[in-house]
Amino acid sequence: MVEGEFFVDDNSLRFDKLIALHCQDLSRSRIKQLIENGDFLVDGKIVKSGQKLKLGQKVSFSYEEAKPLSVEAEDIDFEIVYEDDDLIVINKPQGLVVHPCSSTKNGTLVNGLLYKIKNLSGINGVLRPGIVHRLDKNTSGLMIVAKNDYAHNLLAKEIEEKQNFSRTYIALCEGHLKNQAGRVETFIARDVKDRKKMAVSTSGKKAITNYNVLKSYEGYDLVEFHLETGRTHQIRVHAKYLNHPIVGDDVYGKAVKGLNGQLLHSYKLSFIHPRTHEKMSFEIDLPQYFKEFLKKLKEITENN
Repeated sequence: MVEGEFFVDDNSLRFDKLIALHCQDLSRSRIKQLIENGDFLVDGKIVKSGQKLKLGQKVSFSYEEAKPLSVEAEDIDFEIVYEDDDLIVINKPQGLVVHPCSSTKNGTLVNGLLYKIKNLSGINGVLRPGIVHRLDKNTSGLMIVAKNDYAHNLLAKEIEEKQNFSRTYIALCEGHLKNQAGRVETFIARDVKDRKKMAVSTSGKKAITNYNVLKSYEGYDLVEFHLETGRTHQIRVHAKYLNHPIVGDDVYGKAVKGLNGQLLHSYKLSFIHPRTHEKMSFEIDLPQYFKEFLKKLKEITENN
């Protein structure tokens, strides 16, 4: 049981923001849940998350610690690029689902993390320990995993506030883009015709993607995508929106014989370390199947 109290020292903050300030190991979702459960009280009374308090009021709390993880540990193959006491940077292979869900119970990155790593943050619950941000199943490349709630909170804040956290991808797109560089700014929401897909919409969440054509082949462009926001399927949806879907994307484009999914790779990642406050930057090479596909395109292009 975790118990304690503090006194309101800033009456300009909402109740939930004040808790986040005093209890930095708790995530926003966890704070919301605890407030709704009545585990945080103001002068002994339940208060709504958005309410502002008066100076000197007493906030008391008493709640159960997060339950131990119960997902099965499995020996899953993935590369650890960097590791310290607070976080891990991994190179996720194509085809690996990040966390268990209704359709995939085992064989995920989380199962593999539990096999290799002793401690993971519990902010995202039993099924998503340590997962600060995700990559789609068939997207490969760099990802951060948090080992404790303190690191998880600060990394998530970097992503939310769009400061210091940078993600850059390489993808092969069908056809040739009209402009060599550009910026796509739309709203993305669930596809009204297919709830498993996302789509550009007149409402939803703002999504911003910058792109730059790196190289052109016969019928294809190799494109660098830099995210300003991180919406579900954002690059894949924006590539389709540009009428140049990513090669091998069987959801927003078409499947390609010999490929197991889209040619989309998270190859650059940078952020401020939550503990040391140093800038951390990582870059990872394209996977071999991606290189082999480009090699064939190069030969075709040179022979035409």
